[in-house]
Amino acid sequence: MPEQTAQTTQVLASVGGAPSEADLQISHEKQIKLIAGLRQLDSLLVAYSGGADSAYLAWAACQALGEKAVAITALSSSFPEHDRREAREFARAHGIRHAWIDTNEFANPLYIANDASRCYHCKDELFDKMEALARARGFAAIAYGINADDTHEFRPGHRAAFEHKILAPLLDAGLHKAEIRRLSREAGLATWDRPAAACLSSRVAYGTEVTPELLSRVERGEDFLRGLGFRQFRLRVHGELARVEIATDELPRALAPVMAAQIADGIRQFGFAYVTLDLEGYRSGSLNVLLKKQSA
Repeated sequence: MPEQTAQTTQVLASVGGAPSEADLQISHEKQIKLIAGLRQLDSLLVAYSGGADSAYLAWAACQALGEKAVAITALSSSFPEHDRREAREFARAHGIRHAWIDTNEFANPLYIANDASRCYHCKDELFDKMEALARARGFAAIAYGINADDTHEFRPGHRAAFEHKILAPLLDAGLHKAEIRRLSREAGLATWDRPAAACLSSRVAYGTEVTPELLSRVERGEDFLRGLGFRQFRLRVHGELARVEIATDELPRALAPVMAAQIADGIRQFGFAYVTLDLEGYRSGSLNVLLKKQSA
Protein backbone atom coordinates (compact mmCIF):
# COMPACT_ATOMS: atom_id res chain seq x y z
CA MET A 1 0.00 0.00 0.00
CA PRO A 2 1.39 3.46 -0.84
CA GLU A 3 3.15 5.32 1.94
CA GLN A 4 0.85 7.50 4.06
CA THR A 5 1.78 11.13 3.42
CA ALA A 6 0.19 14.50 4.14
CA GLN A 7 -1.10 14.47 0.58
CA THR A 8 -2.54 10.98 1.07
CA THR A 9 -4.28 12.05 4.25
CA GLN A 10 -5.74 15.06 2.49
CA VAL A 11 -7.11 13.03 -0.42
CA LEU A 12 -8.63 10.47 1.93
CA ALA A 13 -10.31 13.27 3.84
CA SER A 14 -11.69 14.71 0.62
CA VAL A 15 -13.40 11.40 -0.17
CA GLY A 16 -14.94 10.90 3.22
CA GLY A 17 -12.05 10.01 5.54
CA ALA A 18 -11.48 6.57 7.04
CA PRO A 19 -14.45 4.29 6.26
CA SER A 20 -16.01 1.96 8.82
CA GLU A 21 -15.61 -1.80 8.55
CA ALA A 22 -19.20 -2.00 7.36
CA ASP A 23 -18.55 0.60 4.65
CA LEU A 24 -15.47 -1.30 3.49
CA GLN A 25 -17.44 -4.52 3.30
CA ILE A 26 -20.10 -2.82 1.18
CA SER A 27 -17.44 -1.41 -1.15
CA HIS A 28 -15.82 -4.83 -1.54
CA GLU A 29 -19.19 -6.38 -2.32
CA LYS A 30 -19.75 -3.74 -4.98
CA GLN A 31 -16.36 -4.54 -6.51
CA ILE A 32 -17.25 -8.23 -6.58
CA LYS A 33 -20.53 -7.34 -8.28
CA LEU A 34 -18.69 -5.13 -10.78
CA ILE A 35 -16.19 -7.79 -11.83
CA ALA A 36 -18.84 -10.52 -11.91
CA GLY A 37 -20.96 -8.37 -14.21
CA LEU A 38 -18.03 -7.68 -16.51
CA ARG A 39 -17.31 -11.41 -16.75
CA GLN A 40 -20.73 -11.90 -18.30
CA LEU A 41 -19.58 -9.97 -21.39
CA ASP A 42 -17.92 -11.67 -24.33
CA SER A 43 -15.57 -8.72 -24.88
CA LEU A 44 -15.43 -5.03 -24.05
CA LEU A 45 -14.03 -1.67 -25.15
CA VAL A 46 -13.59 0.81 -22.28
CA ALA A 47 -13.63 4.56 -22.89
CA TYR A 48 -10.44 5.41 -21.02
CA SER A 49 -9.11 8.88 -20.26
CA GLY A 50 -6.70 7.79 -17.53
CA GLY A 51 -8.63 9.48 -14.71
CA ALA A 52 -9.48 7.67 -11.48
CA ASP A 53 -12.84 6.31 -12.66
CA SER A 54 -11.95 5.15 -16.16
CA ALA A 55 -8.64 3.72 -14.96
CA TYR A 56 -10.37 1.70 -12.25
CA LEU A 57 -12.93 0.47 -14.77
CA ALA A 58 -10.18 -0.48 -17.25
CA TRP A 59 -8.36 -2.36 -14.47
CA ALA A 60 -11.55 -4.17 -13.41
CA ALA A 61 -12.33 -5.09 -17.02
CA CYS A 62 -8.82 -6.50 -17.37
CA GLN A 63 -9.30 -8.55 -14.18
CA ALA A 64 -12.58 -9.89 -15.51
CA LEU A 65 -11.88 -10.38 -19.22
CA GLY A 66 -8.12 -10.31 -19.67
CA GLU A 67 -7.17 -9.86 -23.33
CA LYS A 68 -10.83 -9.53 -24.29
CA ALA A 69 -10.94 -6.05 -22.72
CA VAL A 70 -9.28 -3.07 -24.41
CA ALA A 71 -8.99 0.46 -23.03
CA ILE A 72 -9.56 3.08 -25.75
CA THR A 73 -8.19 6.61 -25.50
CA ALA A 74 -9.16 9.40 -27.88
CA LEU A 75 -6.50 11.44 -29.63
CA SER A 76 -7.74 15.01 -29.85
CA SER A 77 -6.61 18.59 -29.33
CA SER A 78 -8.93 18.64 -26.31
CA PHE A 79 -6.97 15.90 -24.52
CA PRO A 80 -3.74 17.14 -22.86
CA GLU A 81 -0.45 15.45 -23.64
CA HIS A 82 0.22 15.13 -19.91
CA ASP A 83 -2.95 13.04 -19.53
CA ARG A 84 -2.05 10.93 -22.57
CA ARG A 85 1.29 10.03 -21.00
CA GLU A 86 -0.31 9.06 -17.71
CA ALA A 87 -2.98 6.99 -19.46
CA ARG A 88 -0.33 5.13 -21.46
CA GLU A 89 1.89 4.52 -18.42
CA PHE A 90 -0.98 3.25 -16.26
CA ALA A 91 -2.17 0.77 -18.89
CA ARG A 92 1.37 -0.49 -19.42
CA ALA A 93 1.99 -0.86 -15.67
CA HIS A 94 -1.11 -3.01 -15.17
CA GLY A 95 -0.98 -5.11 -18.32
CA ILE A 96 -4.12 -3.54 -19.77
CA ARG A 97 -4.56 -3.72 -23.54
CA HIS A 98 -4.63 -0.14 -24.75
CA ALA A 99 -5.36 1.47 -28.10
CA TRP A 100 -5.82 4.99 -29.44
CA ILE A 101 -8.46 6.36 -31.79
CA ASP A 102 -8.63 9.69 -33.56
CA THR A 103 -11.72 11.76 -32.89
CA ASN A 104 -12.73 14.76 -34.95
CA GLU A 105 -15.11 16.78 -32.81
CA PHE A 106 -13.58 20.01 -34.11
CA ALA A 107 -15.17 19.29 -37.50
CA ASN A 108 -18.57 19.77 -35.84
CA PRO A 109 -19.68 23.44 -35.73
CA LEU A 110 -21.96 22.62 -32.81
CA TYR A 111 -18.96 21.52 -30.78
CA ILE A 112 -16.88 24.55 -31.72
CA ALA A 113 -19.75 26.89 -30.76
CA ASN A 114 -19.22 25.76 -27.15
CA ASP A 115 -22.71 26.08 -25.76
CA ALA A 116 -24.05 24.03 -22.87
CA SER A 117 -24.34 20.94 -25.10
CA ARG A 118 -20.64 20.86 -26.08
CA CYS A 119 -19.89 17.76 -23.98
CA TYR A 120 -22.74 15.93 -25.69
CA HIS A 121 -21.20 16.49 -29.13
CA CYS A 122 -17.77 15.40 -27.87
CA LYS A 123 -19.07 12.14 -26.40
CA ASP A 124 -21.29 11.53 -29.43
CA GLU A 125 -18.18 11.67 -31.64
CA LEU A 126 -16.20 9.44 -29.26
CA PHE A 127 -18.90 6.78 -29.11
CA ASP A 128 -19.42 6.91 -32.89
CA LYS A 129 -15.74 6.10 -33.34
CA MET A 130 -15.76 3.41 -30.65
CA GLU A 131 -18.82 1.76 -32.19
CA ALA A 132 -17.07 1.66 -35.56
CA LEU A 133 -14.03 0.07 -33.93
CA ALA A 134 -16.20 -2.46 -32.07
CA ARG A 135 -17.90 -3.50 -35.31
CA ALA A 136 -14.60 -3.78 -37.18
CA ARG A 137 -12.90 -5.86 -34.47
CA GLY A 138 -15.89 -7.85 -33.24
CA PHE A 139 -16.18 -6.42 -29.73
CA ALA A 140 -19.48 -7.13 -28.00
CA ALA A 141 -19.91 -4.00 -25.87
CA ILE A 142 -18.61 -0.55 -24.94
CA ALA A 143 -18.46 0.90 -21.41
CA TYR A 144 -17.56 4.21 -19.80
CA GLY A 145 -16.74 5.34 -16.27
CA ILE A 146 -19.78 7.19 -14.95
CA ASN A 147 -20.15 6.58 -11.20
CA ALA A 148 -23.03 6.96 -8.75
CA ASP A 149 -22.09 10.56 -7.90
CA ASP A 150 -21.96 11.78 -11.49
CA THR A 151 -25.71 11.55 -11.95
CA HIS A 152 -26.12 14.58 -9.67
CA GLU A 153 -23.99 16.85 -11.89
CA PHE A 154 -24.61 18.64 -15.17
CA ARG A 155 -22.94 16.36 -17.73
CA PRO A 156 -24.54 16.36 -21.19
CA GLY A 157 -22.15 13.61 -22.28
CA HIS A 158 -24.27 11.12 -20.34
CA ARG A 159 -27.11 11.71 -22.80
CA ALA A 160 -24.82 10.66 -25.64
CA ALA A 161 -23.88 7.51 -23.72
CA PHE A 162 -27.56 6.67 -23.23
CA GLU A 163 -28.33 7.19 -26.91
CA HIS A 164 -25.43 4.94 -27.95
CA LYS A 165 -26.40 2.30 -25.37
CA ILE A 166 -22.99 2.50 -23.69
CA LEU A 167 -22.66 0.36 -20.57
CA ALA A 168 -22.12 1.99 -17.17
CA PRO A 169 -20.64 -0.78 -14.98
CA LEU A 170 -19.51 1.47 -12.10
CA LEU A 171 -22.97 3.03 -11.88
CA ASP A 172 -24.67 -0.36 -12.13
CA ALA A 173 -22.55 -1.59 -9.21
CA GLY A 174 -23.53 1.49 -7.19
CA LEU A 175 -19.94 2.64 -6.78
CA HIS A 176 -19.35 6.19 -5.56
CA LYS A 177 -16.22 8.26 -6.21
CA ALA A 178 -14.91 7.77 -2.66
CA GLU A 179 -15.29 4.01 -2.97
CA ILE A 180 -13.54 3.95 -6.33
CA ARG A 181 -10.59 5.84 -4.88
CA ARG A 182 -10.36 3.56 -1.84
CA LEU A 183 -10.66 0.37 -3.87
CA SER A 184 -8.09 1.70 -6.33
CA ARG A 185 -5.71 2.38 -3.47
CA GLU A 186 -6.19 -1.15 -2.14
CA ALA A 187 -5.43 -2.50 -5.61
CA GLY A 188 -2.23 -0.46 -5.80
CA LEU A 189 -3.48 1.75 -8.63
CA ALA A 190 -1.55 5.02 -8.87
CA THR A 191 -4.72 6.74 -10.06
CA TRP A 192 -6.40 6.39 -6.65
CA ASP A 193 -5.54 9.99 -5.72
CA ARG A 194 -5.20 11.47 -9.19
CA PRO A 195 -6.69 14.97 -9.31
CA ALA A 196 -9.99 15.32 -11.13
CA ALA A 197 -9.45 15.82 -14.86
CA ALA A 198 -11.57 17.02 -17.74
CA CYS A 199 -11.05 17.88 -21.39
CA LEU A 200 -9.37 21.18 -22.17
CA SER A 201 -12.54 22.58 -23.74
CA SER A 202 -14.14 22.57 -20.29
CA ARG A 203 -11.79 25.44 -19.38
CA VAL A 204 -13.39 27.82 -21.88
CA ALA A 205 -16.41 29.93 -20.91
CA TYR A 206 -19.58 28.93 -22.73
CA GLY A 207 -20.18 30.97 -25.85
CA THR A 208 -16.49 31.38 -26.66
CA GLU A 209 -15.53 29.23 -29.62
CA VAL A 210 -13.14 26.39 -28.80
CA THR A 211 -10.28 25.94 -31.24
CA PRO A 212 -7.14 23.80 -31.15
CA GLU A 213 -5.05 26.99 -30.95
CA LEU A 214 -6.91 28.26 -27.87
CA LEU A 215 -6.75 24.87 -26.17
CA SER A 216 -3.02 24.70 -26.85
CA ARG A 217 -2.62 27.97 -24.94
CA VAL A 218 -4.64 26.56 -22.05
CA GLU A 219 -2.61 23.36 -22.05
CA ARG A 220 0.69 25.23 -21.99
CA GLY A 221 -0.60 27.45 -19.20
CA GLU A 222 -1.58 24.45 -17.10
CA ASP A 223 1.75 22.78 -17.79
CA PHE A 224 3.35 25.97 -16.43
CA LEU A 225 1.27 25.74 -13.24
CA ARG A 226 2.19 22.07 -12.89
CA GLY A 227 5.83 23.04 -13.26
CA LEU A 228 5.45 25.38 -10.30
CA GLY A 229 4.51 22.39 -8.18
CA PHE A 230 0.73 22.86 -8.00
CA ARG A 231 -1.34 19.69 -8.14
CA GLN A 232 -5.04 20.52 -8.50
CA PHE A 233 -5.89 23.51 -10.66
CA ARG A 234 -7.71 24.83 -13.71
CA LEU A 235 -6.93 27.66 -16.10
CA ARG A 236 -10.36 29.04 -17.06
CA VAL A 237 -10.64 31.30 -20.11
CA HIS A 238 -12.96 34.31 -20.23
CA GLY A 239 -11.91 36.13 -23.40
CA GLU A 240 -8.68 37.97 -22.65
CA LEU A 241 -8.88 36.99 -18.99
CA ALA A 242 -7.25 33.83 -17.61
CA ARG A 243 -8.85 32.88 -14.29
CA VAL A 244 -6.64 30.49 -12.34
CA GLU A 245 -8.32 28.15 -9.87
CA ILE A 246 -6.03 26.37 -7.42
CA ALA A 247 -7.11 23.91 -4.72
CA THR A 248 -7.85 25.68 -1.44
CA ASP A 249 -5.10 23.86 0.44
CA GLU A 250 -2.58 25.10 -2.14
CA LEU A 251 -4.06 28.58 -2.45
CA PRO A 252 -2.02 30.25 0.35
CA ARG A 253 1.17 29.39 -1.52
CA ALA A 254 -0.31 30.75 -4.76
CA LEU A 255 -1.39 34.00 -3.08
CA ALA A 256 2.05 34.77 -1.67
CA PRO A 257 3.11 37.97 -3.50
CA VAL A 258 6.19 36.52 -5.19
CA MET A 259 4.37 33.38 -6.36
CA ALA A 260 1.28 35.34 -7.46
CA ALA A 261 3.50 37.56 -9.62
CA GLN A 262 5.24 34.50 -11.05
CA ILE A 263 1.88 32.94 -11.94
CA ALA A 264 0.64 36.15 -13.58
CA ASP A 265 3.81 36.68 -15.60
CA GLY A 266 3.94 33.03 -16.64
CA ILE A 267 0.32 32.74 -17.75
CA ARG A 268 0.40 36.07 -19.56
CA GLN A 269 3.09 34.77 -21.90
CA PHE A 270 0.48 32.43 -23.44
CA GLY A 271 -1.45 35.34 -24.89
CA PHE A 272 -3.75 36.44 -22.07
CA ALA A 273 -4.05 40.14 -21.32
CA TYR A 274 -5.22 39.64 -17.74
CA VAL A 275 -4.55 36.95 -15.13
CA THR A 276 -6.46 36.52 -11.89
CA LEU A 277 -6.34 34.02 -9.03
CA ASP A 278 -9.82 32.86 -8.01
CA LEU A 279 -10.24 33.34 -4.25
CA GLU A 280 -12.72 30.47 -4.05
CA GLY A 281 -10.10 28.04 -5.27
CA TYR A 282 -10.56 25.05 -7.56
CA ARG A 283 -14.02 23.57 -7.94
CA SER A 284 -15.31 21.22 -10.59
CA GLY A 285 -17.68 22.70 -13.15
CA SER A 286 -17.37 26.29 -11.97
CA LEU A 287 -18.32 27.59 -15.43
CA ASN A 288 -21.73 25.97 -15.01
CA VAL A 289 -22.64 28.69 -12.50
CA LEU A 290 -23.55 30.96 -15.40
CA LEU A 291 -25.86 28.30 -16.84
CA LYS A 292 -27.70 28.09 -13.54
CA LYS A 293 -28.15 31.86 -13.46
CA GLN A 294 -29.46 31.91 -17.02
CA SER A 295 -32.01 29.20 -16.26
CA ALA A 296 -33.16 30.79 -13.00
